[in-house]
Amino acid sequence: MELTGKQKRHLRALGHSLRALVQVGRNGVTDALVEGTDDALEAHELVKIRFGQGFDGDLAPTVDELARRAGATVAGRVGRTALLYRGRETDPEIRLP
Repeated sequence: MELTGKQKRHLRALGHSLRALVQVGRNGVTDALVEGTDDALEAHELVKIRFGQGFDGDLAPTVDELARRAGATVAGRVGRTALLYRGRETDPEIRLP
């Protein structure tokens, strides 16, 4: 799903007050991390991801890989934090403009 600029701004505003539910460590994107991200997206639709100090890879491709494997869209990325969005097909909680 491709998001417009207005939709990304809306999601970033919603995500500002969220705490990071998923943390990426030294091992990067693993199957367990993808599964945890998938579960968090199913429950919350919008998930904040934090990259720990132990992670020394390149952030942008890693965020894109995690989003692709979890079936999500990157709503924003600032520093070592990213927001992923995947709306529910039935009964979505977040309404995009």
